[in-house]
This record gives sequence, structure tokens and C-alpha cells, in this order.
Amino acid sequence: MKTDIKSLTKKELESYLEGLGEKKFRARQIFSWIHKGVESFDQMTDLSKELREKLKADAELNQLHIVKVQNSQKDGTRKYLFGFADGNSIESVFMKYKFGNTVCISSQAGCRMKCGFCASAMNGLQRNLTAGEMTDQILEIEKDTEEKVGNIVVMGTGEPFDNYKNLSDFLINVHDKDGLFIGMRSITVSTCGLVPEMLDFAKDFPQVNLAVSLHAPNDAIRNRIMPISRRYPMAELLKACVSHIEMTGRRITFEYALIKDLNDSDGCAEELASKLRGINCHVNLIPLNRVAETGLAGSERIEAERFRQILERRSIQATVRRELGSDIDAACGQLRLKNKG
Repeated sequence: MKTDIKSLTKKELESYLEGLGEKKFRARQIFSWIHKGVESFDQMTDLSKELREKLKADAELNQLHIVKVQNSQKDGTRKYLFGFADGNSIESVFMKYKFGNTVCISSQAGCRMKCGFCASAMNGLQRNLTAGEMTDQILEIEKDTEEKVGNIVVMGTGEPFDNYKNLSDFLINVHDKDGLFIGMRSITVSTCGLVPEMLDFAKDFPQVNLAVSLHAPNDAIRNRIMPISRRYPMAELLKACVSHIEMTGRRITFEYALIKDLNDSDGCAEELASKLRGINCHVNLIPLNRVAETGLAGSERIEAERFRQILERRSIQATVRRELGSDIDAACGQLRLKNKG
């Protein structure tokens, strides 16, 4: 099996090249070429022909291919369906904001967390993505849009902390000055609440923003829509959040998808505010995008605003997420699900 050279960190690439009998300083050149989006070793023109032939024989530069792109006519959002040679597919989203371009990437093909409102988990987990496949989503989007990306959110298909090693290598690579050189504070990783990995993440990447998918004010509701809550109840999850804040000195974002007649009542808002009191956090309220297969409907925006006001009256900072790409398949996993159908 050939070496997946795109997924190596620069230090791993140095060791790999030494194993080929090459000088390790070549790692910087190769690493830089990879993150310029080259598609073949022959494009690495400052390497000797002998080294390029060695790399062709021993390593591979796998490529994502674009299966479909949906372009929003309203705000410039682009949703991508990417395909792999093994037949799996993932989604990524390009979003334009006043502060710069953001890409939302996937970390797995499918997901095994089985959240009841999410299209991504409907066909289960096919496999983890490599660090190179995560980076490739950004590189391919930059090629297609001809625009640079300044911010990354790992909130697409999959649970990032269920793929922790590859996620870690990806973060190291995109932050590297010879890679995409994106600041750690310009990256956000979302989790449904894998407590041990949350605490590891605080130690390993204290400057990266953490978003926790909460989606309920109590275990009774959360257990219905998020099976992970049975493993890590809300009290344990919130304790881990406090520990993360203490270890990093950084605020946590709680993602809260508003589901009609399930978690969007005034009472839910009051209970959520009491649970989050004293925690350095921000609540991102998301009117749920409708996915027919789940049988769940999102709250109206006016209801989301009412929920926000209740939180803010109780000193919990909250916003209702801006609607981007409302004229395309907005829900995570929706485009991929339609393609399989």
C-alpha cells in the first residue's frame, strides 16, 4: 500500500523522507506543494526527477472530485458534494461573511452518533476521513471559487472527536506556516459531547474554538434525540465544558437546534438558562432545517427570537443563526442523502 502523503504532518514527512534516503529538509518543499493543491508529483518542480520518481513509486496524492455544487443566488453560499474513489461521499459548504470566507468541512463519511434530527447519520458511519481528505475539501473549494478561505468550522458530516487522531493531524497541518497557515483561533470544532476527547482537546488545542451540540435543556429531551446523552448525561457534559473553559480561558459555544413542539417552549428556554448560568458561553440558536426522513420540523424564526430573548433576559448571550443558503439543501447531510436516493 502506498503512503498517503497528504495526511502526514511535516514532522512525519521528514521521517518518511529519511526512510527513502532523502534529506529531511525536502519535507518543507513537499508539504508546501501539497497545500498549494498540486495534483501530481511532477508539478513539484523544485524536486529532483529522481525524488519525484521515488515518490510516484511509493506515495500517492489522492484527490477528491466534485460530484455536485449547489449555488445560492441569495448570498453566495456554495454547497459541495465530494466523492471518493471508494464510492463514499461527503459535504462541505463555502460561506461568505463580512469578516471573510468560511468553509464548513466534514470529518467522516457518515456518522454513528445517530442524532434523531440529523441527515448525516441516517446511513451510519462508512469510514473516517484522513487528515489529507479534510484538507482537500478546503483546497478544492479554493480552486473552484478562486477565493481564499480564512476560517474553518469542522461541523459537517461526522463527529470530529470520533476521528480524533486524523482531526489532530489536520489541525496541525492547516495551521503550519508552510501549509494553509490558518490561525487556531480561526478554527472551530463541533462535538455532540464526547467528554474524554473534549478534555484532551483542551490540552492539545487550547486556542481552537469548541462548539458543543446541546439541543436540549435536560436529559429527558436530549436522550430522545441524541443517544450520546445516555453515555454522558448533561451534568457530566456541562462539568466537562466548565473544565474546558478553565483549561483554555476560552468561551464555549452551545449549538441548539430548535425543534417545533419538542425543545422550543418558554419553559425549555427558562430551564436552559438555569443550567448555563455562570458558564462562559454563547448559545447559537438554529431553527432546524427540515429533513423529511426525520419527521421533525424546525421552529419559526419568530419563535427562535422569543427563545433568544428569554435567554438574554437571564444573562445568557445568544443569537439566532443567520440563514445562509436557504434556497439550496441547507441541512447537513441532505445533499448526500439525496444523491444516494
